[in-house]
Amino acid sequence: MKNRYVLTILIFLVWIILLDPNNLISRAREVMTRNRLEREKEYYMTRIEEDRRKLNELRTSNENLEKYAREQYRMKRPDEDLFIIVTPEQERKIRRDRKVSKTAKPAVKRAPKPSGD
Repeated sequence: MKNRYVLTILIFLVWIILLDPNNLISRAREVMTRNRLEREKEYYMTRIEEDRRKLNELRTSNENLEKYAREQYRMKRPDEDLFIIVTPEQERKIRRDRKVSKTAKPAVKRAPKPSGD
């Protein structure tokens, strides 16, 4: 080889990129993982703050508690009628969930009915 420096630089680059335990490929993968985890952390921190705020509202006011029960758990008074308005997106999700539950195998086997002999 005419130029030893070029060969040395090429060997060094191959070593850094592929062979070293702290190579560039694993480093890039770790950076991407860290960024994803930081985004998840930010999402969960905002979610926790929202849940704390909602919990505080529910603990301090009976009107808010009743409103929450009506909206989330579809509770109603005995003399009321309840109408549920479903958006097309919610309807697709419900149908998809029903389709999945029909195709899923039951977790518990049922005993056969006793015969009337």
